[in-house]
Amino acid sequence: MKKITTMARTGNPQAWMKELSKSWMENDPDEAGYLYVDGHVRVYHGDLANLPRRFVSREKLCLRGTSDYWVNDALGRPFFVVSKVLNEGMADCLIKDIVPELLISVPGQPTMEALSQDLRLHRFVMVFDREGATYSLFSELWKQRIGALSYRKNVKEVWPEDEFIEQEVPQPGGGSTRMKLAMRETRLVSGKDSMPVTEVRRLTLTGHQTAIITSAQHLGNGVIAGRMFSRWCQENFFGYMMEHYDIDGLVEYGAESLPGTLLTINPTWRELDKQVKKAHQAERKLQAELTRHTLMDSVDIQKKAESVEALQTVQIELARLRAERRDMPRKVTLGSLPEELRVTQLLPLNKMLTDVVKMIAYRAETALVAILRRHLKKEDEARALVRELFVSSGDIEPDDAAQTLTIKIHRMANPAHDKAIASLLEELTRLAFCHPESGARMIYKLV
Repeated sequence: MKKITTMARTGNPQAWMKELSKSWMENDPDEAGYLYVDGHVRVYHGDLANLPRRFVSREKLCLRGTSDYWVNDALGRPFFVVSKVLNEGMADCLIKDIVPELLISVPGQPTMEALSQDLRLHRFVMVFDREGATYSLFSELWKQRIGALSYRKNVKEVWPEDEFIEQEVPQPGGGSTRMKLAMRETRLVSGKDSMPVTEVRRLTLTGHQTAIITSAQHLGNGVIAGRMFSRWCQENFFGYMMEHYDIDGLVEYGAESLPGTLLTINPTWRELDKQVKKAHQAERKLQAELTRHTLMDSVDIQKKAESVEALQTVQIELARLRAERRDMPRKVTLGSLPEELRVTQLLPLNKMLTDVVKMIAYRAETALVAILRRHLKKEDEARALVRELFVSSGDIEPDDAAQTLTIKIHRMANPAHDKAIASLLEELTRLAFCHPESGARMIYKLV
């Protein structure tokens, strides 16, 4: 813990993360053109920091914690993460914190001249869940000529099945699959405002139509479907990181204050909002009861009168609460709140440093898995074998005269795994890695 704290405070983890992200994107510009964004709540169970509550879908509870917004590629490999204590959700973080960084670091963006000549041309594409499939986010991104790709919400219209054509859909990372797809040009509407989007639908074997929309109108329907349906890789990334990389683990204890000028939800407004919702539920329940009494001849007039009186009482209270909520500011500055209500944050540097190390480790593991996949059919099996390799026994033999360092790995549990690991070690030897201190060339062998 002390070593991590020393490295975090004497270095600059944020600058390191940005430099690595830029380097990873430049090394794989094709995948950097499609960026997957999703949030993950890191739950906090301590009592040193006063963190706000937020809904955790995997727990189905509102728990205290911070929101981490991860940016990955279609293979699940992370580029960087943004942690927020106070935020208005993914769209707010995306526009304010993620997009400015991507505009600087994503390689291969078209020039301003090219963008001005082709009004449908995009810089790069951002992929996210249907939570972000709104006119406000799509239009805000397109103002900077960033394409958005998401599932469409509230789909009611069914397209004729004869519109769907089976075709080959390329998958990121290689390979392809066949899907029945249809495509139309449509508009994303919000009140009087609208914008053109491309809608692609996939027809499943059960007859269900999965709808996808994108503002990147130069993409073909195969690319749109292939990129959107690759979003499961990011979900797998979160699950794997929680199970094997302790993504939620705390690496330091303590808290620090946030600037008093930051805006947060007014606790008084929040309490009034809860009361309004509770009163509204009571109103709907009483309205249903009154309707039932009206339709039933057996209910006497007294009961109907009582139902009307109870409904009127709730409606008066609901109107009062709504008026009070309307007059109450929804947001206030942290500095204007009493000390016990002010949100604080966990000390950020240690977490940022360990997040960078975890991203490097996950990317290194993924690269090893890609080599093993030539010999093993399933990715899960390849990842399990890599984890076994990391903890397996071995010998180290330095040779000062030859300037080599030979790492001898003991054999695995079965011949099939031995063959895969031997091939992996041969590939690593061909890459001619050198020890960072001695400069000795590293040789890997299975014995």
